[in-house]
Amino acid sequence: MPRIYLGKILLRWCDACHAPVLSGVCACGAPTRPVAVTPPGDARPAFPDDIERINRIFRDHFGAALIPEGHIALLNKVPADDRMDEIVLGGAVVGAVRYIPDERRWEPLPRPAAAKYLRPTKRYVVVDDGAIPSIRESGASVLAPGLVSIDPAVAEGDEVFILTKAGDCIGVGRAKVDAATAGTMERGVIVRTRKNVQSVCVPGEATWDDAVRANEPALADYEAKSIRFVREVAEQNRERPTVSYSGGKDSLATLLVVLKALGPVPLLFADTGLEFPETCENVDAVAERYGLEVLRVRDDETFWKTFEESGPPAVDNRWCCKVCKLHPVGRLIGENWGECLSFIGQRKYESVKRMQSRRVWRNAHVPEQLSAAPIQQWTAMHVWLYIFREKAPYNTLYERGLDRIGCFMCPSSDLATFAIIGDSHPELLEMWNENLARWQENRGLPDDWIERGLWRKRGDADEEEDSYN
Repeated sequence: MPRIYLGKILLRWCDACHAPVLSGVCACGAPTRPVAVTPPGDARPAFPDDIERINRIFRDHFGAALIPEGHIALLNKVPADDRMDEIVLGGAVVGAVRYIPDERRWEPLPRPAAAKYLRPTKRYVVVDDGAIPSIRESGASVLAPGLVSIDPAVAEGDEVFILTKAGDCIGVGRAKVDAATAGTMERGVIVRTRKNVQSVCVPGEATWDDAVRANEPALADYEAKSIRFVREVAEQNRERPTVSYSGGKDSLATLLVVLKALGPVPLLFADTGLEFPETCENVDAVAERYGLEVLRVRDDETFWKTFEESGPPAVDNRWCCKVCKLHPVGRLIGENWGECLSFIGQRKYESVKRMQSRRVWRNAHVPEQLSAAPIQQWTAMHVWLYIFREKAPYNTLYERGLDRIGCFMCPSSDLATFAIIGDSHPELLEMWNENLARWQENRGLPDDWIERGLWRKRGDADEEEDSYN
């Protein structure tokens, strides 16, 4: 998959505090070093459910968990056919987990640094001392003459650790043959070694409170710039200031900034009728915490009418955003003020279109709304550290494996996300699949149209981006 660059990768690490830092110097005074994550590099915290899932995947495959208790772990979503998350521990990418839709399973993809955190009891090979230099230094494959032993559980195509007789990890790779076949070979490739860039990994315990303290100067700087932006935009435009609130982390961080810049403002919330229950609960919790008025609008009847006429929304035909969010919000604004200024949680690290977007704009579908993006330059790590610092009530769905909050059936979601939703909210996914099945039957679509998520891409229109975050 091609790499996507949306801005400078700001993620760094302090080996003294064992925490991610977003500047060249930690608050403790120690210099930081860059973390070599794959672009766009919009890493986020690994929450307890993420850690449980990753440890389960590694335990099932290698017989040992990867992420120890008391260590800060990050996840960095990278371009993939469906979903793949890099795992950052100790300031290094120690591996990844990749979802394989056809097999409905997650696959672990370790890097050598993972051996600092686990010792595999399954799916490993042991090589002769003479093979160590070429494998460790040149990334050579494991050949039959250099093989000392192979775990009986190894199947062709498995990810494996490459160990010395002393038990040290010198590489990782994919088995080209199963264990039984490897035992009969006198020549040929046993494991194709993966060539990974060597990276520094310094294990150590820390908490997210430690990370907040380590980033205090950087957070104060970004907060001050965003507050200044909000005040300047509000001074230059006399429309009623509001915050477009979606129940997601970015709109929450935006709200926190606006409250400090302008004081209490109304929240605009478009309830699409396809929201998670936790999202609506978060809107209420945030409004109560900060004493804010919420202006809600809901028009799910139009969604289902359009569905019956045009079929489900797709990544390249996202009529749902116009029908359920933009047009209803425009009517809401018109009824209350005629026009308004809305601060929106848009960030450039989310997509190419948002990276190219102006920071103040009007959406053609909502001419009543002047939109502005106070946190345009923030990464997801800025957002999360800021929310942790402010002890703000964030949506609990983030703790259940979801990294993006919106309509539960958003066509932009990957199949891995739908699998997570199927476990956490089976009734929602069942309702959606029943509606898809009726459209599928009426149109004579392929049997695997739902299972493979083929409904998510139409191929007949340009992608629409939602401007309501």
